[in-house]
Amino acid sequence: MKPTFLSYLFGAALAGATVHAAAKPNIVHIVADDLGWKDVGFNGCTDIKTPNLDALAAGGAKFTQFYVQPMCTPTRAALMTGRYPYRYGLQTIVIPGPANYGLDTSEFLLPQCLKEAGYRTAIIGKWHLGHADTKYWPKQRGFDYQYGAMIGELDYYTHSDAGVLDWFRNNQPVKEKGYTTQLLGNDAVKFINEQDPNKPFYLYLAFNAPHTPYQAPPDYLERYQHIKEPTRRTYAAMVACLDDEIGHVVAALEKKGLRNNTLILFHSDNGGTRNAMFAGQMADLSKTVLPCDNGPYREGKGALFEGGCRVAACASWPGHIQAQTVDGLIHAVDIFPTFAGLAGAATAKCKPLDGLNVWDTVAEGKPSPRSEVIYNIEPFRGGVRQGDWKLIWRTLIPTSVDLYNLAEDPYEKNNVAAAHPDKVAAMEARIEALGKEAAKPLALMYIAKVGLAHGKPLLGSVGGKDSAGADDHGLSITDEGIGDPE
Repeated sequence: MKPTFLSYLFGAALAGATVHAAAKPNIVHIVADDLGWKDVGFNGCTDIKTPNLDALAAGGAKFTQFYVQPMCTPTRAALMTGRYPYRYGLQTIVIPGPANYGLDTSEFLLPQCLKEAGYRTAIIGKWHLGHADTKYWPKQRGFDYQYGAMIGELDYYTHSDAGVLDWFRNNQPVKEKGYTTQLLGNDAVKFINEQDPNKPFYLYLAFNAPHTPYQAPPDYLERYQHIKEPTRRTYAAMVACLDDEIGHVVAALEKKGLRNNTLILFHSDNGGTRNAMFAGQMADLSKTVLPCDNGPYREGKGALFEGGCRVAACASWPGHIQAQTVDGLIHAVDIFPTFAGLAGAATAKCKPLDGLNVWDTVAEGKPSPRSEVIYNIEPFRGGVRQGDWKLIWRTLIPTSVDLYNLAEDPYEKNNVAAAHPDKVAAMEARIEALGKEAAKPLALMYIAKVGLAHGKPLLGSVGGKDSAGADDHGLSITDEGIGDPE
């Protein structure tokens, strides 16, 4: 039978749909943990060598204004939801080991969205979005495959915290030897080798390096004997190992013939640690020289200043991302709709997204559709950027306000709040409005419950002998968050 014009159009449409489906890119989303902005070669580091990351940045997009939240759990929540964490109570600190809360199960997550679009989904590495109840675990939240840690900090060799094993594969505990960075890299290579070239995959490769505790394999320490400061030497070895494992992942993609159809996005979850209060709980680092380098940016992890939220980041996809420096604003919440757009995935099941599709900015350096960044909204502080203007408002008494023009003062050295009262008032009003929308911080509710729970009184004796003195490392809520030293 002679084909009709309609049948020709129908056939062409089917063919187009097939081509479109086949063109869906694989996505390898690599997240480092507490990496300093200047601790990679592509941002000017000289004492740590990161050739694999530098190659990705040189052949693709190197971002100068890639923003995340100031701490781990909030950033990871923003990535998975496409929504700011103040909307569901994860805006303050991280989920503590003993805590029983997690990312609201009513949120529709990125792996669920991509899975519905035909992707095989995997998380290899750190989750930190709920661990006390398996309903919060990644296998229950859209990941087909899971391997790694559920909590935020673990020993690199025992894979445990306080004697509790935190190492799982598909919800089952795994007891094995090895250094976590290398184990995660090896598993990522194995995952890539097992993939069907005709089915796209999303791999969320979330290394725990170079988060504390500062531990590194002896052969990597040997590479960095020239660094005299011992903690910086160990940290450098950790970053070098991380870079090598990323190189192994890229090599696996090339060997499998998948590199030309794979988008690789790399970034840190927050700025490098510059305050010992945010350096983890497995060791007292108050007298340690903290090794992270955020370059010219002010402060680091935990702070609303640029050093806490503007991070090292790059993206590579041969033939699709131009080799360039991208100055447009990008925030962690933008990753969800951008990946979904590339995957042809529907976001109808999501709650209203804060993220924007920034693919044209990533791929071609076009102006970003984003003009505002919400650094955070908490009962004791808030931060917002609108255009080049940035306001940090600390609401605890005594209150304080910082206003910076980041185009003129990217390193936040000159607080011009007094000279621009109208700008301050408008941006404070924006923070106040967002605060009224915000969910109560689950961390504060947990801390209040634990801290105010009835227990055995600690009473001092006459003359102060055998009394329960004040803890020099006691926690408080101050201008920069939970746990600042008084």
